Amino acid sequence: MTSPQVDKEAVPEEGYERGLNSRQVQMIAIGGAIGVGLFLGAGANIAKAGPSLIVMYALAGVIIFFIMRALGELLLYRPVSGSFAEYSREFLGPFFGYFTGWTYWLMWVVTGMAELTAAAIYINYWFPAIPQWTSALVFLIILFAANLISVKLFGEIEFWFSMIKVTAIIGMIVIGLGVLTLGFSQAGDTASVSNLWAFDGFFPKGIGSSLMTLQGVMFAYLAVELVGVTAGESENPEKTLPKAINTLPWRIALFYVGALTVILCVVKWTEFSDGVSPFVKAFAVIGIPAGAGIVNFVVLTAALSSCNSGMYSTGRMLRNLADNGEAPRVFQRLSSTKTPALGIATSVVFMGIGVVLNYTVPEKAFGYVTSVATAAGIWTWLMILVSHVLYRRHVVAGRLPASSFPAPGGSVCSYVAIAFLLFVTALIAIDADARICLYVMAGWAVALGIGWAVLKSRNPEVTKRREPDFEKVG
Repeated sequence: MTSPQVDKEAVPEEGYERGLNSRQVQMIAIGGAIGVGLFLGAGANIAKAGPSLIVMYALAGVIIFFIMRALGELLLYRPVSGSFAEYSREFLGPFFGYFTGWTYWLMWVVTGMAELTAAAIYINYWFPAIPQWTSALVFLIILFAANLISVKLFGEIEFWFSMIKVTAIIGMIVIGLGVLTLGFSQAGDTASVSNLWAFDGFFPKGIGSSLMTLQGVMFAYLAVELVGVTAGESENPEKTLPKAINTLPWRIALFYVGALTVILCVVKWTEFSDGVSPFVKAFAVIGIPAGAGIVNFVVLTAALSSCNSGMYSTGRMLRNLADNGEAPRVFQRLSSTKTPALGIATSVVFMGIGVVLNYTVPEKAFGYVTSVATAAGIWTWLMILVSHVLYRRHVVAGRLPASSFPAPGGSVCSYVAIAFLLFVTALIAIDADARICLYVMAGWAVALGIGWAVLKSRNPEVTKRREPDFEKVG
């Protein structure tokens, strides 16, 4: 039985400008898989797991690919801005769409808080006399203005931010391979593939310790789903989205697994510690004088890239919530440049509060903010997977048209990914430091539950399940 595709004219444009071209969507997808979690966070995880961290990144990368293929099938079934919140609303009900939309908004707001503060710290490396709040405020205003001007400018900025990150990692890999094969640089005498197992084995701290790094590894992959939010503004989603998603495995293999493997061959894992970027350490050991400055610039662009993406996605998510009566109607309005300006501005205000908070609270608060972002990200990924499983059931039953980009294995890979994410959540619950994010999410759930009750009392129609018109296919 062949199932007809979704009528392309029936897919709502929603008033957005389809201003993201293939080049920009591809690089947004690449940039989403490379963040501060890799450039900075990997140092602490290497100290905890040794060379086995490579396997953890590879394992998590496989799961991320399952998630993205599930999202890809949904996107080509119905490419809409609002993405996973919209699919949660369709397949699980209005409350789940409401909860997912607001939780994704929270993820990006708190990520923006952390990244702005991080960017200000990186600027202090070169200009220690400039107050942190000044740098953070300048970056906030510049990125805010770029997001208001047009989606094309957002895409162009994200393209170049991602290009810098990609170039830095490829450069590290090429230089590292040169050290290993030709023996040049200060690291030439000690660099060896045997460094992967020569110091207490490949799992020096045990498999249990390696598994505990998965929560940090998953944080490094946050934002890979951003390509789904671009669906409503991509010039040709039927071509650009599958291409962006299908290139994910080689991106993970190269940028995460490849880069870490080369670094750990060049530098013994015992030399890494919390707060030290693996890239900075590797450049220092190799003996590149400007290495620290180069990596500082790259990490700065990574932080600004993440904040830029946060402004983009939060504005779109607030508009999607408003469209469904789950946020103030005023967020529905688009500016003359077809951007959800008020939604972006509101998110920026909250990010600005985060700059103040991160400037005044202890350093540990920075880690708490990122752990909350991880918990919110895991919820988002779970909703993508559950929506995909339910969509597949409708397709099999003949109630919905099949997507032109089906996930391999149907629902099987989604079930595997769901089990993996629940396992990571259990690991977070075991970790005393990371556990606080689950308390925050519980409080967030209570707040959203109260909001839903108020919404229901004021406008009961909004909270009623609106079943899509299923037609027998075939």
